[in-house]
Amino acid sequence: MTDLFTPAWRPSRRTAFQSLAVLAAGAASLPGWAQAPAWPQKSIRLVVPFAPGGSSEVVARSVAAELTKQLGQSVFVENKPGGAGTIAMQDIAKAPPDGYNLILGHVGTLAVNPYMLTNQPYDVNRDFVPVTLLAKVPNVLVVHPDVPAKNFKEFIAYAKANPGKLNYSSAGNGSAGHLSMEYLKLTAGFFMTHIPYRGSGPQMTDLLAGRTQVAMNGLPSVSAFIKSGKLRALAVGSAQRVAALPDVPTIAESGYKGFETSQWYGLLAPAGTPAPIVRRLQEESLRALKAGPVTERFAHDSALGVGDTPEQFAAFIAAQQKIWKEIVVKAGIKPD
Repeated sequence: MTDLFTPAWRPSRRTAFQSLAVLAAGAASLPGWAQAPAWPQKSIRLVVPFAPGGSSEVVARSVAAELTKQLGQSVFVENKPGGAGTIAMQDIAKAPPDGYNLILGHVGTLAVNPYMLTNQPYDVNRDFVPVTLLAKVPNVLVVHPDVPAKNFKEFIAYAKANPGKLNYSSAGNGSAGHLSMEYLKLTAGFFMTHIPYRGSGPQMTDLLAGRTQVAMNGLPSVSAFIKSGKLRALAVGSAQRVAALPDVPTIAESGYKGFETSQWYGLLAPAGTPAPIVRRLQEESLRALKAGPVTERFAHDSALGVGDTPEQFAAFIAAQQKIWKEIVVKAGIKPD
């Protein structure tokens, strides 16, 4: 006999656990139930595949500083040059996909190396997940003041009349400067010798000393030297003139219609990084790009902040790969 306060049936311990499991499974399907562990809980490493001193440095450190404020954890930049960016890319491809290892991808590592290098130890489309396109940076053609060319037209004429006399430098094989100059050489039909360096820092040292004479660099790495007269700007590779150099024409308007080349930098994580973390990184990156210190620095260097979605960045990479595959083949670009 049972009273109103005594259950007529008591489940076994096993049955109770099974019931709880069923309830938990059902609840986990509801929005907001299944949450990844709180992220971030420690410092985040952002690897840059070049030596300090170039446009990649400006973009990476500007954004990393804001992300540090927003996330409450240090986002520190680690420069890891060498191998046309493959050393850094391989590092991140093998890193734990936990949101604490990121890389700054760019046109060389993502759109050119797959066609320039035959034995990459990773697949850029399989081993990484795009997070967001951070910035586009205009390229500018600069020469040492000793070069007897005062404008772009004179430079092309001099280069054609003196094949091999000029040496152009870049931050390394597969770098944006290397690719842009090979693109220009192919388009305009002249020859210069390529001198690759391990990063924009050492590249600029020799360019300023006159040991190399020409470069096609991102504006942030050369703007101060243009203003001081240590380098002469002849043309920009962007579709329109840039505000920082209003009197410098585009290559397109200088006789090569349709020519356009810019440096671009985006954030990627190892494949398998949880989707909520990727989405959070994209959202926080967009927020960082809108922060005053970043917008001011980008405006100073005529860089365009983007902050698009992972899906949009993936589509952008695919489009760039199609463009640069053709250029690599036609120009015969190979690692030196």
